[in-house]
Amino acid sequence: MSGASATGEKIPVRVYGGPTALIEYGGLRVVTDPTFDPPGEYPMPLPGDHKLVKTAPSQVTAAGLGRVDAVLLSHDEHDDNLDHAGRGLLAQVPVVFTTESGAGRLSGNALGLAFWQTSELKRPDGGTVTVTGVPARHGPVGCEPITGDVIGFMLTSDDLPSVYVSGDNAALEHVKEIAERFAPVDTAILFLGGARMPFAFDGALLTLDSTQGAEAAKTLGARRVVPAHYDSWAHFQEGHGEIQAAFAEVGLADRLDFAR
Repeated sequence: MSGASATGEKIPVRVYGGPTALIEYGGLRVVTDPTFDPPGEYPMPLPGDHKLVKTAPSQVTAAGLGRVDAVLLSHDEHDDNLDHAGRGLLAQVPVVFTTESGAGRLSGNALGLAFWQTSELKRPDGGTVTVTGVPARHGPVGCEPITGDVIGFMLTSDDLPSVYVSGDNAALEHVKEIAERFAPVDTAILFLGGARMPFAFDGALLTLDSTQGAEAAKTLGARRVVPAHYDSWAHFQEGHGEIQAAFAEVGLADRLDFAR
């Protein structure tokens, strides 16, 4: 990892609901999984009448974000991570980092990263930010043919604290792999909420729940944990209260920053 968590600098992060957050990093403005649509229903491409249901409006519009230098898109196939308005934003930014398969579908300015592959962004001050694709899995082992590919991200720079974005990851074993290369992590933006679908994988977790989130924070040695993707959608089973309770249970409540 970059050696700068010792600087004590706190990287500005703002979570706008669902998976959408703005990270200000080295003078760059980076947005995660852009979603700006109003509440509504999204049909799912599965047998049966299954829908994703958005229950709350986004706290910002795409235009209201201002300048965006890059998007970190954990995956493009689910509307709760990339909705109609979010797709409109993608064409307006210089680069969209995502999965290799997603880059093929999106084309244009989309850059696919394999696990552990890196790419660089130039900072306004002449420095460099390294974006590393890190492992993630959107459900139990073997889920990929149904849930699709997903990826997380690590942002590092020589003089800045590190930032981890989990994406829709349900695999603590992947968190351990990431920790082996990057721990301690300064800021971990963890997609929590304990997402489940009763018709999918016998109700297995599709993202980390609150207890697993606390375990992930401990594994990563995270100085700060910013929860994301735990609200605004009907398939989340846990929210703000459960996250607070789980982190308090293991003595990590002081690490939480809901960044709203």
